[in-house]
Amino acid sequence: MTPDLPDGVERRQFDGRERLATRGDPVYGEPTEGEWRVWDAGRSKLGAMLALGMDTGLSGGESVLYLGAASGTTVSHVADFAGPTYAVEFAPRPTRDLLPVAEARENLFPLLKDARKPETYAHVVEPVDVLVQDVATRGQAEVANRNRRFLREDGRLLAVVKARSEDVTADPGDVFDAALDALEGYDVLETTPLDPYHEDHLAVVARPA
Repeated sequence: MTPDLPDGVERRQFDGRERLATRGDPVYGEPTEGEWRVWDAGRSKLGAMLALGMDTGLSGGESVLYLGAASGTTVSHVADFAGPTYAVEFAPRPTRDLLPVAEARENLFPLLKDARKPETYAHVVEPVDVLVQDVATRGQAEVANRNRRFLREDGRLLAVVKARSEDVTADPGDVFDAALDALEGYDVLETTPLDPYHEDHLAVVARPA
């Protein structure tokens, strides 16, 4: 049985195809119909997790810390259905692109910070229900470990391990195994490869141990 989608996320028809959608201002040229806009799973790892039927634990209205927000493709959809959403991005250029996305969403708070250094934003971020990790760097498990401090005890980690960001020459399966072994302070609930949407990506749902 496929888990329910969060409140505020629906499967709707666009050009004869059933696709995920949220209500909100368009951000990246995605198709729209009325107040609804397509959540393109091919451009969003979290969108792919939902499209593939993973049990993310999301119900809508949660507080979220999103690591690796980039220019806002996915985090804009998250803010469409979630509560307070902190969007951490290290690179100045995509952060500039994220600012107008946040202006249209009063619950979205961009932070020009390094997700590997959570102490630099600990004074801003309140405890959250959901930690989304979408960083493209080495040591992805360690980033999740360092940011566990913000996650409520009944919260969820929704992480994506990007094999080519860890080691472009290694077998992706070996990279995934190593990343899961390196997670500390979490119990892994589910893992799923994100094919066909994202090659060499492993989605992970976990909770604090």
